[in-house]
Amino acid sequence: MKTKQLFIAALCLVSIATFSQKRLKEKQDQIKSIKVAFITNELNLTSDEATKFWPVYNAFEDKQQEVRRTKLKGYLNRMDDDKLDNLSEKEAATLLSQMESAEEELYQLKKKFNVDVRTVLPAIKVLKLKKAEDKFNRKLLQQFKAKRNKR
Repeated sequence: MKTKQLFIAALCLVSIATFSQKRLKEKQDQIKSIKVAFITNELNLTSDEATKFWPVYNAFEDKQQEVRRTKLKGYLNRMDDDKLDNLSEKEAATLLSQMESAEEELYQLKKKFNVDVRTVLPAIKVLKLKKAEDKFNRKLLQQFKAKRNKR
């Protein structure tokens, strides 16, 4: 009897976790599609520009996310107050060096992206891209804050 209850509880937990991951993925996809429409509109991309631009942009975003997910997140997880206070000076210096390396990698990705995107968009639209990304992120943050305040 207990085995059956444990099995049902485990099945419920797996179902909830799967459902939560699915909802998160759907939300991320929704935000991404809104971002694509927003940037396309803000830059006033022609269909030819959009066809060339989005693969370059998406490849950059994917690489940037990968660096953040694999490198920076691992370092940030080790930096909560309790763990941070227990680091030796040598461990802290190593961690700092690893963080700087990851930040440098992100910087190099951004530089490469700027070179690549300039082959498909004029410089003025590249500048407008930065402004559009900042504007989109601000709006997204405002919506998130407004939603949190309603709770």
